[in-house]
Amino acid sequence: MSTVVTGEAVVLELRAASFAARALSTLIDVISQLLLLFLLFYLVGNTLDGALDPALTRALLLAAVVLVILVVPVAVETLTRGKSLGRLVMGLRIVRDDGGAVRFRQAFTRGILAVLEIYMLAGSLAFLVAVFNEKSKRLGDMLAGTYAMRERVKAAPPPVTVMPAELIPWAALADIGRLPDPLSRRAARFLAQAERMTPPARTAMGTSLATEVSAFVSPPPPPGTVPESYLRAVMAQRRDRDFARLSAQRVRSGQVAERLHRLPFADR
Repeated sequence: MSTVVTGEAVVLELRAASFAARALSTLIDVISQLLLLFLLFYLVGNTLDGALDPALTRALLLAAVVLVILVVPVAVETLTRGKSLGRLVMGLRIVRDDGGAVRFRQAFTRGILAVLEIYMLAGSLAFLVAVFNEKSKRLGDMLAGTYAMRERVKAAPPPVTVMPAELIPWAALADIGRLPDPLSRRAARFLAQAERMTPPARTAMGTSLATEVSAFVSPPPPPGTVPESYLRAVMAQRRDRDFARLSAQRVRSGQVAERLHRLPFADR
């Protein structure tokens, strides 16, 4: 995964496509282009057979080759901001090295080099360059300043805060007030990212948040409780209590609605 820093100093994480995904998307594009080219050859050969001068027929066939192999891919990539049939199937997109959308200049450079890399050399040059490149770039990508990015990335499931076993008896009897929304968000974000923090920062942040949360919780946790475990117990207990409260409220609302529908004037 690569990172890009925008002009507003925001770090974006962009996952580059694997070599296998790029190879398969390229294969799909090449097969579709060859099928389209053979279809044009068939139409030209059957429609204009004997009607035109042989030199003119060859010129039309050459124009068809240039149209299918260069003009159409460049136009599609420019208009769709880096897409093609193969990339659409594989969930990929061509982007600039800074993460921006490709323009005509980048698409044209890639298209011209694709004629050499993929068609004239049967993909051997593209294979040798991409297999040893960190982002699976081929020569056209290096000259154009682009690479293939994965668009369809499976979202990681949200982390679930687990109640520490040693604090279950205390949490069941604790009086936990409503935490301010900013404090609740900071505590939830800390628990989600704690494993990726350095130990000193993790300890300091956990202690600071536990001190703030303790103003809304009574009684204090058992002596010797780790601040991070205390936060996990409080957040897990709040979640479970909110879920139980909302579930009971939903049941009561359903019962009231059922009684109202049974009243005599309900059918009038």
